[in-house]
Amino acid sequence: MKCWLAHGRTAAACTLAVLLTLGAATASAQPQVVAAALFEGRALLAIDGTQRVLRVGETSPEGVRLLAANAREAIVEFDGRRLVLTPGRAGTGGFATRERREVAIARGARNEYAVPGTINGRQVRLLVDTGASVIALNAREARRLGIDYRLHGDRGAVQTAGGVVPAWSVTLERVEVSGIVVRHVAAAVVEGDFPVDVLLGMSWLGRVTMREADGVLYLGEK
Repeated sequence: MKCWLAHGRTAAACTLAVLLTLGAATASAQPQVVAAALFEGRALLAIDGTQRVLRVGETSPEGVRLLAANAREAIVEFDGRRLVLTPGRAGTGGFATRERREVAIARGARNEYAVPGTINGRQVRLLVDTGASVIALNAREARRLGIDYRLHGDRGAVQTAGGVVPAWSVTLERVEVSGIVVRHVAAAVVEGDFPVDVLLGMSWLGRVTMREADGVLYLGEK
């Protein structure tokens, strides 16, 4: 399997894109803010559709000021109101309803897009790989996730850097990334230590929307 993006660990914590309406209606127009990605000391926000990268203490041209930020939450201020942006949960001030969920993934230091998710309800780190036709994981990771690939999988083989190795085709009941759920997803369990990361391949990616802009990958429900 040839990976579209380089493997490795990313230092940046990527978060679910959260649509937030700042405050209740007032005489002044309230901007809409998307907390696309959160980092230590800075945040990637989309304010009324315009992307802004703010460091703590900076104020956007729209008047949104970033007071604090880490990988879990950000605190912003607009027109005297302080609001907490917490990925995946309603924060102070309430969230606007979205017809479709969307996750924003910031590109890592090694030119990768990695995101936390779950496979059959168990936590896993996923590396986006459009070069993989299915989700791919090594046998040790499959056992950790409770996947009995030898009993329920179909045996085959794959070509790796170390040669041809046994692999099993399986179907994953449920794969979730930040609230975006795809069921009955084709996957391959590879004997040995390849791949190091679980590869989020096209058997999942092909069933969601995908776009890239300014170093951020957006995945959304169809």
